[in-house]
Order: sequence, then C-alpha cells, then structure tokens
Amino acid sequence: MSGAGMRRGVCLVLAAAPGGGKTSVSRRLLETEPDLQLSISATTRAPRPAEQEGVHYYFKTPDDFAAMAARDEFLEHAGFLGRRYGTPRAPVEAALAEGRDVLFDIEWQGHRQLKAKMPADVVGIFLLPPSMGELERRLRGRGQDSEEEIARRLAVAREEMRHWEDFDHVLVNRDFDGCVAEVRAVLHAARSARARQPWLPRFVDGLLTG
Repeated sequence: MSGAGMRRGVCLVLAAAPGGGKTSVSRRLLETEPDLQLSISATTRAPRPAEQEGVHYYFKTPDDFAAMAARDEFLEHAGFLGRRYGTPRAPVEAALAEGRDVLFDIEWQGHRQLKAKMPADVVGIFLLPPSMGELERRLRGRGQDSEEEIARRLAVAREEMRHWEDFDHVLVNRDFDGCVAEVRAVLHAARSARARQPWLPRFVDGLLTG
C-alpha cells in the first residue's frame, strides 16, 4: 500500500528447475514481506504428511480438476512429474484489486498461461543453479530420492531451464541470502511501477495545482 493511495497488487512468479532453490527462497520472501501472500494451488497429487487442505493445496481428484479446468476456473494449470497443478482465479483477482501481492511457485507452463491472461500484473523470475554439478549435489543432499529419481529430476531440470527466456528476470542462485535480496529488489521495483498506481494522475495534478 502507498501512503498516498492504493496500488494494484503484483503477481510474482518464482520458477526454477528441481533443486534450484525456489521453495527456500519463497519461504524467506513470505517471512520478510508482510504484503506478500502465497497463491494456494489445486493439485491432483496426494497430500504429504502435515499438509492441510486449503492451507498448502486444494487436493482434487483428476476428474474434479478436469471439471474445474473446463469451467475456466483456473488462471493457469499444467502437468509436472505426472501430476496436475492449477491456480484458482477468484482469490488472485480479489487480492490484486485490494493491493495485495501474490507469490506463485509454479513451472514455466503455468507462468506462460498466467502471463497471457494477466500480462500487466505478472512479474516472472527464473532461478538458475550455478552449475549442473551443484544442482545434482543439492538434489542428493535431500537424502530421500533413489538414483532413478535423481536422474529423472536432472532430466526434468534440463528441460525446465530451456525456458529461461520466457521470464522477465533471470537470477543465478549462487548464494541464498544474495538471491533472496535480488528477488526482493525485483518485487519492490514492480510495486512502484506507474501502471500499478492508478491514483497517481490525480495525486500529481494536486501537486501541480496546489
């Protein structure tokens, strides 16, 4: 929110290949940016331990998900690693109109759809690893995936990174704190964009005639 008037919210898309660090960066952003909220996606995957309906995801059957897509209830939806994910339209549009920013943890397909539907509202950031060796080290560091799963994720990572040119901003995630600072800088700049502050013309007129 501006001291002089209400701005329109920002759709901040943070994307990366598996192991690229977007989940950790997203968590830090949500801790440090009180005006930023996470978009809650619908998904066809099963809940993980401690995940709650309507807090982490809206868990849907494949048939329910398909019905929502047919009714055009998603701003974007895409498949990733054999599952379906989608962003419900209504909560996002309400947040933007109220001047609240929404963070999206989605893949390049979802970003492309979101940008097509809301071109003036979406700011996309893609995180790249410093090297494939470092990316593999991060994936192995999780300690919970088989060799087959790691190989599959590395193959997916290479495909994801081919789409870096779709994004407004591209950052190499060499240092976590530095990467978070760069993402915050992009968000802060987007908030002050002229088009996002519809109250400005009247405010400036008042300055010039006052």
